[in-house]
Amino acid sequence: MHYLAITTPTLQRSLTVLAGIALTIFLIRLADHIQPRHHTFRWQNISSRIQLRVVWLSLGATIAIIVLSGIGLIVGDYPIPATKAIATALWERNGEYDFIINSLRFPRIVVAILAGMCFASSGLIFQSLINNPLVSPDIIGINSGAAVLAVAILAIGGNTEHLPWAAFLGALLTAGLIYLLSWRKGISPTRLVLVGIGINSVLGAIITYITIKYPIERVVAAARWQAGTLFGARWDDARTLAIGLLILLPAAFFLTNRLKILQLGDETAITVGSKIERDRLALLSVASLLAALAVSVVGPLGFVALIVPQAARLLVGSITGGVLIFTALLGGFFLLGADLIAQRLFAPVMLPAGVITATFGGPYFLYLLARYNRAN
Repeated sequence: MHYLAITTPTLQRSLTVLAGIALTIFLIRLADHIQPRHHTFRWQNISSRIQLRVVWLSLGATIAIIVLSGIGLIVGDYPIPATKAIATALWERNGEYDFIINSLRFPRIVVAILAGMCFASSGLIFQSLINNPLVSPDIIGINSGAAVLAVAILAIGGNTEHLPWAAFLGALLTAGLIYLLSWRKGISPTRLVLVGIGINSVLGAIITYITIKYPIERVVAAARWQAGTLFGARWDDARTLAIGLLILLPAAFFLTNRLKILQLGDETAITVGSKIERDRLALLSVASLLAALAVSVVGPLGFVALIVPQAARLLVGSITGGVLIFTALLGGFFLLGADLIAQRLFAPVMLPAGVITATFGGPYFLYLLARYNRAN
């Protein structure tokens, strides 16, 4: 069965890039061919309208993730036949390829998917709440808050086992600081964005100071983490992300109705009985926790939370619980694809996944900025 192994770097590079392009086109074409119809689901006294396009696209995104995961298992510096790779990942243990699959490749794939889901969900909530397509956790400083404490620990030669906790704490403290500084008898979305951008600039300056002050060998490790990488991903990381998502994603799902009410404006929201400050705080807390969770594991990967929600809303429309799930799946697909390209594009040299996300995200951010300026 070894003829199924893809052995040459050129073939692996071509397969990875072409698969990413083909699966992206598949999702776009799927969206084009599905009519935006609704189905009403009823159970006892509960009824809910389900957008069929969201269901089908979520299924399509799941299939795309499975295909990319299969490619991620078989390609690498040590090519593995497809049948052996899948068997080792799913049911065979202690086999010839067990260490490569179950200790190196498989946990990295799972971490990429889960971290992408966290980033994308967080970005969708921020953009919908503030009603601005240019907003994401990395733009308003939450990712930088995580980076400051993490880079400080690496720079002083601290225990790297504490790195995820430091990053998580830094992100939460920054989110709290942004909220407090934005409060003026309530939270103004515009004020929150401006405060966040200001804090992001200050934190960036602190990170620059740390990288200049400390020895180069420590700074290199800090710079590598700050670029955003899935190198060394472990099952413990996947477990942390999975537990966090199981708590935070359902919470975000049930808050989407309140988010839709807030999008109508404060006066309308108050009229229909919404407690706007409480709801904003709840949504900001969930979005910040999702971003902090992802950053604590994979570093401050840029632009995932910015561009994936935009792509999802172009395909399926405004925020609903179903759109949140689809956005999360699309985020998993995007980050997994970016990591596979980062691994194989210049093999045997492996780039941080953040380099690929920035390559796509930077130009797209400039495009959004130009379009936003024209619209206003």
